[in-house]
Amino acid sequence: MSQPAARYQRSTGGMVGAMIVLVVLVLAWVGLRALTSHDPGTPVRSVDYRLSVPAARRAADFRVLAPSRLPAGWRATTVGYRDRPTQHWHLGVLTDRDRYVGLEQGDVSVPRAVSRFVDPAASRGPSVSVAGRTWGSWTDSGGDLALVRRAGRTTTLVVGHDVPRGTLASYAASLR
Repeated sequence: MSQPAARYQRSTGGMVGAMIVLVVLVLAWVGLRALTSHDPGTPVRSVDYRLSVPAARRAADFRVLAPSRLPAGWRATTVGYRDRPTQHWHLGVLTDRDRYVGLEQGDVSVPRAVSRFVDPAASRGPSVSVAGRTWGSWTDSGGDLALVRRAGRTTTLVVGHDVPRGTLASYAASLR
């Protein structure tokens, strides 16, 4: 005669023990993956903004400004010109310390540009002289500083996050 198959004893303690072993194995696996895998994140790609400047200058009804070259270590990351609903020129760069500086131009009022690109609750600061021209300054509580100038119907705004005022002024002076 054959013997019936042996049955294991089921108990709450045994189930809890098995769950603990399983959780420890999963945590060990997750920990090992965290230590051995390297996620580089999404790298910020550089763009050659100088290729877009001539087309934007031909299309715009205002004088499109851009630096002839960027300071050492700076790199352009975003560039664009939009014709509608209103004309707008944008150039975004990262400084040699990976701080963002944006150039925004278009037929928009200074308060609207500041609200959109700095902060709706930005505070007006002292005026700044840049290459013999007066620019207004605006700051927000998050560390943004903007230099803004209105010429005719065109507002030019240079904004930086945690960028010194002198650095922004030098960048604004380089715009041609």
